[in-house]
Amino acid sequence: MTHTIASAALAAEQKSAEVTDWAGRIGWVVGLLLFVAFVYWLMRQGWKWRGSLQSDLPELPEVPSAPGEAKLTMSGRYHGSTTAGQWLDRIVAHGLGTRSRVELTLTDTGISVVRPGANDFLIPAAALRGARLDKGIAGKVLAEGGLLIVTWEHGGTLLDSGFRSDRAAEHTAWTETIDSMINTTEGIAR
Repeated sequence: MTHTIASAALAAEQKSAEVTDWAGRIGWVVGLLLFVAFVYWLMRQGWKWRGSLQSDLPELPEVPSAPGEAKLTMSGRYHGSTTAGQWLDRIVAHGLGTRSRVELTLTDTGISVVRPGANDFLIPAAALRGARLDKGIAGKVLAEGGLLIVTWEHGGTLLDSGFRSDRAAEHTAWTETIDSMINTTEGIAR
């Protein structure tokens, strides 16, 4: 019995530990938020730096008001442009690095790339160098053949632009038609 009384007295004397150290917790949260903001700032600076390195790329051709009769149209997503053959070397100059929804229209003039919320541009027919199905471009990797990659020349630089249709079955028709246009244009030029 004395043992029980002694234990009860000892328990009454002990003070329970505080459940939460608010000052320490707030300090950690503020520190983490500052770290995240710093990393975001570094990423933004890197994006701007990449854009300044690519400033020699000329302005993109504008979409004509009357491009002609559409051979093909496609709704989907624009996933960006890279240096041709280097699927991780993203081009960010003139808004080419901005992913967005896209409406593509292929005409004799070229490919009209209309992007809500981003810069529209034209890939002139004379600048087209090829089209293929691939699995990835900077920032996006899909199943084999999930992306339509259009290779074109702009300002002396070969670019690969990646598109994904809302209906992936359309990709094959696009590659065949673009390659046919290129072969026809080369045959006339010879």
